[in-house]
Amino acid sequence: MVAIRIIPCLDVKDGRVVKGKRFADLRDAGDPVEKASKYYKDGADELFFLDISATDEGRKTMLEVVKKISRRVFIPLAVGGGIGSVEDVRNALAAGADKVAMTTAALKNPELIKDCAETFGSQCITVSIDAKRIDGSWRAFINGGKVDSGRDAIEWAKEAVSLGAGELLLNSIDMDGTQEGYDIELIRKISEAVSAPVIASGGAGSPEHILEAIKDGRADAVLAASILHYDTYTIPQIKEYLSANGVLVRP
Repeated sequence: MVAIRIIPCLDVKDGRVVKGKRFADLRDAGDPVEKASKYYKDGADELFFLDISATDEGRKTMLEVVKKISRRVFIPLAVGGGIGSVEDVRNALAAGADKVAMTTAALKNPELIKDCAETFGSQCITVSIDAKRIDGSWRAFINGGKVDSGRDAIEWAKEAVSLGAGELLLNSIDMDGTQEGYDIELIRKISEAVSAPVIASGGAGSPEHILEAIKDGRADAVLAASILHYDTYTIPQIKEYLSANGVLVRP
Protein backbone atom coordinates (compact mmCIF):
# COMPACT_ATOMS: atom_id res chain seq x y z
CA MET A 1 0.00 0.00 0.00
CA VAL A 2 1.29 3.47 -0.92
CA ALA A 3 1.01 6.22 1.68
CA ILE A 4 -1.49 8.98 0.92
CA ARG A 5 0.10 12.39 0.36
CA ILE A 6 -1.20 15.50 2.13
CA ILE A 7 -0.31 18.53 0.00
CA PRO A 8 -0.86 22.18 0.98
CA CYS A 9 -1.49 24.44 -2.00
CA LEU A 10 -0.08 27.94 -2.24
CA ASP A 11 -2.16 29.86 -4.78
CA VAL A 12 -0.11 33.01 -5.32
CA LYS A 13 -1.13 36.33 -6.84
CA ASP A 14 0.92 39.54 -6.69
CA GLY A 15 3.43 37.81 -4.44
CA ARG A 16 0.91 36.77 -1.78
CA VAL A 17 -0.90 33.54 -0.98
CA VAL A 18 -4.60 34.00 -1.75
CA LYS A 19 -7.71 31.89 -1.48
CA GLY A 20 -11.20 32.41 -2.83
CA LYS A 21 -14.31 30.48 -3.68
CA ARG A 22 -14.88 28.86 -7.08
CA PHE A 23 -11.77 30.63 -8.42
CA ALA A 24 -13.13 34.11 -7.50
CA ASP A 25 -13.38 36.55 -4.55
CA LEU A 26 -9.75 36.11 -3.56
CA ARG A 27 -8.58 37.10 -0.09
CA ASP A 28 -5.11 37.33 1.38
CA ALA A 29 -3.73 34.31 3.23
CA GLY A 30 -0.13 35.30 3.91
CA ASP A 31 3.42 35.22 2.64
CA PRO A 32 4.23 32.20 0.44
CA VAL A 33 7.71 31.59 1.83
CA GLU A 34 6.50 31.74 5.44
CA LYS A 35 3.52 29.51 4.66
CA ALA A 36 5.72 26.99 2.88
CA SER A 37 8.13 26.87 5.83
CA LYS A 38 5.28 26.33 8.29
CA TYR A 39 3.74 23.49 6.29
CA TYR A 40 7.11 21.82 5.87
CA LYS A 41 7.67 21.90 9.63
CA ASP A 42 4.11 20.62 10.21
CA GLY A 43 4.75 17.49 8.14
CA ALA A 44 3.43 18.27 4.66
CA ASP A 45 4.37 15.54 2.18
CA GLU A 46 4.67 17.93 -0.76
CA LEU A 47 3.91 21.53 -1.66
CA PHE A 48 2.22 23.03 -4.68
CA PHE A 49 3.10 26.61 -5.65
CA LEU A 50 0.63 27.87 -8.26
CA ASP A 51 1.13 31.35 -9.73
CA ILE A 52 -2.56 31.68 -10.57
CA SER A 53 -2.43 34.92 -12.55
CA ALA A 54 0.68 34.20 -14.66
CA THR A 55 -1.17 32.80 -17.69
CA ASP A 56 -3.83 35.53 -17.73
CA GLU A 57 -1.14 38.20 -17.40
CA GLY A 58 0.96 36.62 -20.14
CA ARG A 59 4.05 36.22 -17.99
CA LYS A 60 6.24 33.47 -16.58
CA THR A 61 6.11 32.00 -13.08
CA MET A 62 7.66 34.00 -10.23
CA LEU A 63 10.84 31.94 -10.06
CA GLU A 64 12.52 34.14 -7.46
CA VAL A 65 9.83 33.14 -4.96
CA VAL A 66 10.24 29.51 -6.00
CA LYS A 67 13.96 29.77 -5.28
CA LYS A 68 13.31 31.20 -1.81
CA ILE A 69 10.85 28.41 -1.00
CA SER A 70 13.17 25.68 -2.29
CA ARG A 71 15.88 26.89 0.08
CA ARG A 72 13.55 26.54 3.06
CA VAL A 73 11.73 23.27 2.43
CA PHE A 74 13.08 19.81 1.74
CA ILE A 75 10.05 17.99 0.40
CA PRO A 76 8.89 17.74 -3.23
CA LEU A 77 7.87 21.12 -4.63
CA ALA A 78 5.57 21.44 -7.63
CA VAL A 79 5.34 24.72 -9.52
CA GLY A 80 2.59 25.85 -11.88
CA GLY A 81 1.33 28.96 -13.61
CA GLY A 82 2.76 30.32 -16.83
CA ILE A 83 4.41 27.02 -17.78
CA GLY A 84 4.13 26.92 -21.56
CA SER A 85 7.29 25.40 -23.02
CA VAL A 86 10.08 22.91 -22.45
CA GLU A 87 12.30 25.86 -21.54
CA ASP A 88 9.80 27.01 -18.88
CA VAL A 89 9.94 23.56 -17.32
CA ARG A 90 13.74 23.61 -17.40
CA ASN A 91 13.80 27.02 -15.69
CA ALA A 92 11.35 25.93 -12.99
CA LEU A 93 13.39 22.82 -12.22
CA ALA A 94 16.57 24.88 -12.14
CA ALA A 95 14.91 27.24 -9.64
CA GLY A 96 14.31 24.35 -7.25
CA ALA A 97 11.05 22.75 -8.37
CA ASP A 98 10.88 18.96 -8.43
CA LYS A 99 8.01 18.95 -10.92
CA VAL A 100 5.75 21.33 -12.78
CA ALA A 101 2.00 21.62 -13.19
CA MET A 102 0.53 22.77 -16.50
CA THR A 103 -3.10 23.53 -17.30
CA THR A 104 -3.85 25.94 -20.14
CA ALA A 105 -0.72 25.29 -22.19
CA ALA A 106 -1.25 21.52 -22.04
CA LEU A 107 -4.82 21.80 -23.32
CA LYS A 108 -3.89 24.21 -26.09
CA ASN A 109 -0.87 22.16 -27.13
CA PRO A 110 -1.16 18.55 -25.89
CA GLU A 111 2.13 17.61 -27.55
CA LEU A 112 3.83 19.79 -24.94
CA ILE A 113 3.09 17.05 -22.39
CA LYS A 114 4.86 14.48 -24.54
CA ASP A 115 7.83 16.77 -25.25
CA CYS A 116 8.31 17.59 -21.57
CA ALA A 117 7.85 13.99 -20.42
CA GLU A 118 10.43 12.78 -22.94
CA THR A 119 12.87 15.53 -21.93
CA PHE A 120 12.54 15.44 -18.14
CA GLY A 121 10.63 12.24 -17.35
CA SER A 122 6.93 11.75 -16.59
CA GLN A 123 7.62 12.07 -12.85
CA CYS A 124 8.28 15.77 -13.44
CA ILE A 125 5.04 16.46 -15.30
CA THR A 126 1.71 17.08 -13.56
CA VAL A 127 -1.25 18.00 -15.73
CA SER A 128 -3.71 20.14 -13.82
CA ILE A 129 -7.37 19.90 -14.83
CA ASP A 130 -9.80 22.62 -13.75
CA ALA A 131 -13.15 20.87 -14.13
CA LYS A 132 -16.68 22.24 -13.91
CA ARG A 133 -19.93 20.30 -14.09
CA ILE A 134 -22.06 21.33 -17.08
CA ASP A 135 -25.27 19.52 -18.07
CA GLY A 136 -24.43 16.38 -16.15
CA SER A 137 -20.81 16.00 -17.25
CA TRP A 138 -17.55 17.84 -16.56
CA ARG A 139 -15.68 20.17 -18.87
CA ALA A 140 -12.05 21.23 -18.62
CA PHE A 141 -11.54 24.98 -18.23
CA ILE A 142 -8.48 27.10 -18.99
CA ASN A 143 -7.16 30.57 -18.14
CA GLY A 144 -7.63 30.20 -14.41
CA GLY A 145 -11.05 28.62 -14.71
CA LYS A 146 -12.45 31.46 -16.80
CA VAL A 147 -12.71 29.83 -20.24
CA ASP A 148 -14.50 26.61 -21.19
CA SER A 149 -12.14 24.63 -23.42
CA GLY A 150 -15.02 22.53 -24.75
CA ARG A 151 -13.13 19.36 -23.80
CA ASP A 152 -14.69 16.64 -21.66
CA ALA A 153 -12.60 16.53 -18.48
CA ILE A 154 -12.52 12.74 -18.24
CA GLU A 155 -11.51 12.27 -21.86
CA TRP A 156 -8.87 14.96 -21.48
CA ALA A 157 -7.51 13.23 -18.37
CA LYS A 158 -7.07 9.99 -20.31
CA GLU A 159 -5.34 11.77 -23.19
CA ALA A 160 -3.01 13.68 -20.87
CA VAL A 161 -1.86 10.46 -19.20
CA SER A 162 -1.42 8.73 -22.56
CA LEU A 163 0.87 11.58 -23.62
CA GLY A 164 3.10 11.16 -20.59
CA ALA A 165 1.63 13.03 -17.62
CA GLY A 166 3.02 11.43 -14.48
CA GLU A 167 0.06 12.49 -12.36
CA LEU A 168 -3.10 14.60 -12.53
CA LEU A 169 -4.09 17.49 -10.28
CA LEU A 170 -7.89 17.49 -10.40
CA ASN A 171 -9.47 20.79 -9.36
CA SER A 172 -13.24 21.05 -8.93
CA ILE A 173 -14.26 24.61 -9.78
CA ASP A 174 -17.72 23.97 -8.33
CA MET A 175 -16.37 22.97 -4.92
CA ASP A 176 -13.24 25.14 -4.77
CA GLY A 177 -13.05 27.14 -1.55
CA THR A 178 -16.50 26.07 -0.36
CA GLN A 179 -15.16 23.78 2.40
CA GLU A 180 -18.24 21.62 1.72
CA GLY A 181 -16.36 18.55 0.51
CA TYR A 182 -14.71 17.36 -2.67
CA ASP A 183 -16.59 16.40 -5.85
CA ILE A 184 -16.36 12.69 -5.06
CA GLU A 185 -18.07 11.51 -8.24
CA LEU A 186 -15.64 13.45 -10.42
CA ILE A 187 -12.60 12.19 -8.52
CA ARG A 188 -13.76 8.59 -8.71
CA LYS A 189 -14.57 8.72 -12.43
CA ILE A 190 -11.15 10.08 -13.31
CA SER A 191 -9.30 7.83 -10.84
CA GLU A 192 -10.97 4.83 -12.47
CA ALA A 193 -10.24 6.10 -15.99
CA VAL A 194 -6.47 6.62 -15.71
CA SER A 195 -3.43 4.70 -14.50
CA ALA A 196 -1.58 7.73 -13.15
CA PRO A 197 -2.00 9.04 -9.58
CA VAL A 198 -4.80 11.56 -9.07
CA ILE A 199 -4.53 14.46 -6.62
CA ALA A 200 -7.96 15.63 -5.43
CA SER A 201 -8.43 19.38 -5.05
CA GLY A 202 -11.31 21.70 -4.26
CA GLY A 203 -13.66 21.63 -1.30
CA ALA A 204 -11.78 20.31 1.74
CA GLY A 205 -13.39 21.59 4.91
CA SER A 206 -12.59 18.81 7.37
CA PRO A 207 -10.55 15.63 7.77
CA GLU A 208 -13.77 13.73 7.04
CA HIS A 209 -13.90 15.29 3.58
CA ILE A 210 -10.31 14.23 2.94
CA LEU A 211 -11.12 10.68 4.02
CA GLU A 212 -14.06 10.62 1.59
CA ALA A 213 -11.82 11.75 -1.28
CA ILE A 214 -9.44 8.89 -0.52
CA LYS A 215 -11.86 6.08 0.27
CA ASP A 216 -14.84 6.96 -1.94
CA GLY A 217 -13.08 9.01 -4.62
CA ARG A 218 -10.01 6.75 -4.73
CA ALA A 219 -7.65 9.73 -4.78
CA ASP A 220 -3.95 9.02 -4.36
CA ALA A 221 -3.26 12.39 -2.74
CA VAL A 222 -5.24 15.38 -1.49
CA LEU A 223 -4.63 19.07 -1.92
CA ALA A 224 -5.84 21.43 0.80
CA ALA A 225 -5.74 25.19 1.16
CA SER A 226 -8.47 27.02 3.11
CA ILE A 227 -8.57 24.65 6.09
CA LEU A 228 -4.80 24.99 6.47
CA HIS A 229 -4.29 28.65 5.60
CA TYR A 230 -6.81 29.85 8.18
CA ASP A 231 -5.82 27.31 10.87
CA THR A 232 -9.10 25.39 10.86
CA TYR A 233 -7.05 22.18 11.02
CA THR A 234 -3.37 21.34 11.06
CA ILE A 235 -1.56 18.73 9.00
CA PRO A 236 -0.84 16.59 12.10
CA GLN A 237 -4.55 16.63 12.99
CA ILE A 238 -5.50 15.52 9.48
CA LYS A 239 -2.91 12.74 9.43
CA GLU A 240 -3.93 11.51 12.86
CA TYR A 241 -7.58 11.30 11.77
CA LEU A 242 -6.73 9.48 8.55
CA SER A 243 -4.46 7.03 10.32
CA ALA A 244 -7.18 6.28 12.88
CA ASN A 245 -9.49 5.47 9.99
CA GLY A 246 -7.21 2.98 8.29
CA VAL A 247 -5.39 5.25 5.84
CA LEU A 248 -1.63 4.87 5.52
CA VAL A 249 0.02 8.28 5.91
CA ARG A 250 3.61 9.37 6.13
CA PRO A 251 4.95 10.43 9.55
